[in-house]
Amino acid sequence: MSRPKNKEFEFAGINHLALVCKDMARTVEFYSGVLGMPLIKTIELPREMGQHFFFDVGNGDCIAFFWFANAPDAAPGVASAAKGPLPGPSAHGSMNHVAINVPADRIEEYHDKLVAKGIECTRVVSHDDSPMQASLEITPTTFVRSIYFYDPDGIALEFAAWTRDLPQDGDVKHSGRKARQLETAK
Repeated sequence: MSRPKNKEFEFAGINHLALVCKDMARTVEFYSGVLGMPLIKTIELPREMGQHFFFDVGNGDCIAFFWFANAPDAAPGVASAAKGPLPGPSAHGSMNHVAINVPADRIEEYHDKLVAKGIECTRVVSHDDSPMQASLEITPTTFVRSIYFYDPDGIALEFAAWTRDLPQDGDVKHSGRKARQLETAK
């Protein structure tokens, strides 16, 4: 897929996204055992503070996890997405979900694999420019197809498959809202 070039910095993708888990052994079993991501680096943090493990998600990109011995409990709907059929809202500055790029021609197969592994997930959702912004069918404005599911810690994950090059005419038509505009709209 062809994308516009960054004129300021030469970025080569995401090095890693660092998340926090409650049980590193369970996290390794899910990400390596269930999703098949190779575990490529493990670190024991100093002063028995915890661990930091890295999983390869392809193209040189990683998802990393910290396990902290004294981490506070999870706060879904605040620090992470509220759990629902699709990830719900989360607080400013939080991580809502992680979308992992997958081939468009394999998304149905990957859905079936998740189900066969006992992972509760959505049907394949086609995101488009319709009023509901999603359909179970591919429409003329579909730009990405997704499957949503959760890891053992409740982290919202998405398998996402681009269906066309972006941007095209009409793909960038909104300006960002300011916090003040949102407050007065309520």
